[in-house]
Amino acid sequence: MTASASGTSAIKNGDRSACIALMREMLLIRELEQRSLDLSTAIPPQIVGSVHLCAGQEAVPVGALAALGKNDQVIATYRGHGWALASGLSVVEVLGEICHKSIGINGGRGGSAYMMAPERRFVGENSIVGAGLPIACGVAMANLAHDNGQVVIVSLGEGAFNQGSTHEGLAFAAARSLPVLIVCENNRWSELTPSSQTFKIDRVAQRANGYGMQGVTIDGTDPLIVRDTVRQAADRARQGNGPVLIECRVPRLWGHYNRDIEHYRPKEDREEARARDPLLTFSEKMIAAGLASREELNELAASVKAEMDEAQAKVLDSPAPDPANAAKHVWAALDAQMSPGGKTKGVEEKTSSYIQAINEALSRELAARPEVLLYGEDVGFAGGIFGASRGLQKIYGAERVFDTPISESAILGSAVGAAVMGMKPIVEIMWADFMLVALDQIINQAANVRYITGGRSCAPMVVRTQQGATPGSCAQHSQSLEALLAHIPGLRIAIPSTPQDAYDILRTATATPDPCIVFESRALYQTTGAVRYTDEIEPIGESRLHKPGRDAMIITWGTMLSVALEAAAKLSEEDLDVGVLDLRWLCPLDTRGLRAAVKSAGGRVLVLHEANQTGGFGAEIIARLHELFDGDPPISAVRLATPDVRMPAAPILQRALLPTVDKVIAEVRQLMPVKEERA
Repeated sequence: MTASASGTSAIKNGDRSACIALMREMLLIRELEQRSLDLSTAIPPQIVGSVHLCAGQEAVPVGALAALGKNDQVIATYRGHGWALASGLSVVEVLGEICHKSIGINGGRGGSAYMMAPERRFVGENSIVGAGLPIACGVAMANLAHDNGQVVIVSLGEGAFNQGSTHEGLAFAAARSLPVLIVCENNRWSELTPSSQTFKIDRVAQRANGYGMQGVTIDGTDPLIVRDTVRQAADRARQGNGPVLIECRVPRLWGHYNRDIEHYRPKEDREEARARDPLLTFSEKMIAAGLASREELNELAASVKAEMDEAQAKVLDSPAPDPANAAKHVWAALDAQMSPGGKTKGVEEKTSSYIQAINEALSRELAARPEVLLYGEDVGFAGGIFGASRGLQKIYGAERVFDTPISESAILGSAVGAAVMGMKPIVEIMWADFMLVALDQIINQAANVRYITGGRSCAPMVVRTQQGATPGSCAQHSQSLEALLAHIPGLRIAIPSTPQDAYDILRTATATPDPCIVFESRALYQTTGAVRYTDEIEPIGESRLHKPGRDAMIITWGTMLSVALEAAAKLSEEDLDVGVLDLRWLCPLDTRGLRAAVKSAGGRVLVLHEANQTGGFGAEIIARLHELFDGDPPISAVRLATPDVRMPAAPILQRALLPTVDKVIAEVRQLMPVKEERA
């Protein structure tokens, strides 16, 4: 890219003030890391747990941030203390977080490997290898939507370039020409394994060409070389020319983490790394160029130590986090959930299919909320494999409704990044089964943002997917996974059963300031019913009592609603008054509606779901009922679910396994009290 990239030092006589500033910042990062190491290995330790330190890599964040604008965003690896400081966080905030103090940037919730401050451009560290790049894609998408001219830089170790999420992020960034700068901090070690054993190329940057992006390898020990290279890459990205992969060759001075004794590492490798110490090499360059004397640099180091002494004393003297706040900020408060968009088409009522109701909800949200982005595999031009987004790209444009690579991790990760930056992404994952290749972005990323930041940031994204068995669907296209994600704090989970619910729930989910997973069912897509299309947003977490009941209550959701209603109708012919409650939302769970329905039925309950029985959400419902009623009235409850098997493709085998009307009727009869025989 430039002479800098070829390894020629960029030091010139006119760079004195810049070099002094860069050197001071590198010294500050090194001193922070030294204190962190010392505090974590002291007896007793002042820092508990693993700490991943960046000694030897200081020039990369310092040089990179010197090239970027004050609002350009930063995403770092778990070895990200230097990036946090270079981004503008204070030493006290960073060391405080490493020490798990209330004074830390996240009040001890993030710790060494997961501190974040998206509201201050430091989108954050990420302790999942490779996860940051898909998120960076979403941040870049938000920048384009806001037309703010910003770029986002994301750092990765070279080991992350063997991760699937990194591959997906590279493909996604290239396909959409996103303004993302991908920095590989290559210290030649992938944790405890030499990277030479896991790569068959000399330079990681060689991989860039395969994605259709520019790549360059530079000396990562010289902050001026890093600065000049990043500046050119940023200018290129701002002009719409897409991402750049910058491989920075750096030494690893210390172990993989604070207690790594490096028994596996050859002595020669350690010595070579010490000879490339950026503090040493850049100091010598400055002295040789006449930009500073050794005495001046010693004085600079002394001033940094004094600053760190003061910061360390302040941090260690600060209070620990308040345990009373440990459970706060998992979700937004329920009374703060709804924020209706602008007016769209008013009220209309007509008979619609389930999939048509989804299409109308998506259209109205796109019309009402300029921050909405709608995307996924085949979502744009083709309108989705099931037709949920048909015609929407033509109305709202390819910048808001678009197709993506077949890359679930990139789809979901970009949704996290875009949501954190103020967008409202609605993404489609064709089958719930396909989410399993990218659960990290939902569970480890989206669900954590609000909690780790103490409510200062959030990731209000919507994931539409569909699940359940249909004739011919194999075991990889038929699972019902709602219990898996309902287990995760920080997520909202909805399962619409009717066309009206498909419309209402999707609009509620879009208005919700938390990540929300909407499980639809292709078995229901062509079912029809009267749908009232309105711009009114219903409250989150409302169940629906489809039929009151005195003798028993069937509690269900999703595809089993029609089965429950038919069974209740047939049982009425036997003079049994059986109610049907559709939960609709598993999180938040409508405990008030649940309690009222079960109480009216005398505590006799059948919990019905399509998912297999063990670990299914039905067990949670029964446990909650026992907690809610505490024996008054006594709860008599059973579950009816699919057995614990994989789902076969053959329809005749599916019918043998799935709950049916006859099976429901038999279970309800068993719930009924035995009538005493008359004498």
